[in-house]
Amino acid sequence: MEKKIEYFETPGGENTERLIELVKERSEELGIKTMVMASVSGESSLKLAKAVPDAKIISVTHHAGFRGGDELELNPEFQEELEKRGIPIYVGTHALSGVGRGISNKFGGATPVEVIAETLRMFSQGVKVCVEISIMAADAGLIPTDEEIIAIGGTARGVDSALVLKSAHMNNFFELRIREIIAMSRP
Repeated sequence: MEKKIEYFETPGGENTERLIELVKERSEELGIKTMVMASVSGESSLKLAKAVPDAKIISVTHHAGFRGGDELELNPEFQEELEKRGIPIYVGTHALSGVGRGISNKFGGATPVEVIAETLRMFSQGVKVCVEISIMAADAGLIPTDEEIIAIGGTARGVDSALVLKSAHMNNFFELRIREIIAMSRP
């Protein structure tokens, strides 16, 4: 089997439009309708919804307090538009940091989950995010674990990485399977 992977020279939001084009092409080719997307403000998820209107999209944002305080970073206007389109927005603990980050922040060292996250970052930050959000969405019952989905993540703002994968729940993390890399930024 031969597949094309697109690599972006630099990570970040300048790759969002092209990545969405690539996701649309691959989803049509493979017949995949379920997509989970990291979208802190909700803007990238709206762009995906407009480009692939028949997709089942789950938008994942940061948990409250990610940047401090009790605030959510989700833009209320984007949130309203996503809700009008019937797109679920997941807000919750990050699968590859969570309480473990609180422990290492307080006591130093690294937890096994943080080692997994750093290992995935060896590919790219966006690849780590793709894996993480697919676990989060699976645990919330928002995506299936018995079929392939497309996970879309990024670095800071916008998106720059997309994977075809079969997700898993947190309690059986090592059953997650990355099937294809659609695109990623070069670390």
